[in-house]
Amino acid sequence: MTRILFVCTGNTCRSPMAEAILREMGIQGLEVRSAGVFAQDGSAASRNTIDVLKEQGIESDHRSSMLTDELINWTNYIFTMTNGHKESVIRMYPHAADKTFTLKEFAGKEADGDISDPFGGPIEVYRETYTEIHSLITEIIHKLKGEDSGGA
Repeated sequence: MTRILFVCTGNTCRSPMAEAILREMGIQGLEVRSAGVFAQDGSAASRNTIDVLKEQGIESDHRSSMLTDELINWTNYIFTMTNGHKESVIRMYPHAADKTFTLKEFAGKEADGDISDPFGGPIEVYRETYTEIHSLITEIIHKLKGEDSGGA
């Protein structure tokens, strides 16, 4: 079982969007969750995040979660939305350094590239964020499947 954790700041925009996209792909042998480095437990995803996911036929009843040691120990891969998130994860959980990557880094894109935060922006910005995250997730899935077959 491969377990993926997406991390952003408040766990209301980017990481729940990534979690919903990957979950919707329905990949066997894969579990996914999301959390925030400064999240408040139990908050709903932002209205625009929910609306953009609905436009794509994805339902989400997301509730935010703070990043915890339990989640760190649960996951095989931690994919952050920014380099700052990656640094925060590693600072808080040094033992997770070898499994923590920015989403762009793992996908083989800009190693220090960030996915911009759509929080508070118009729905068009959320749509752009969705498109970028979806594309990156497609890339990481190809990479993970390659690692699975390469190790067999």
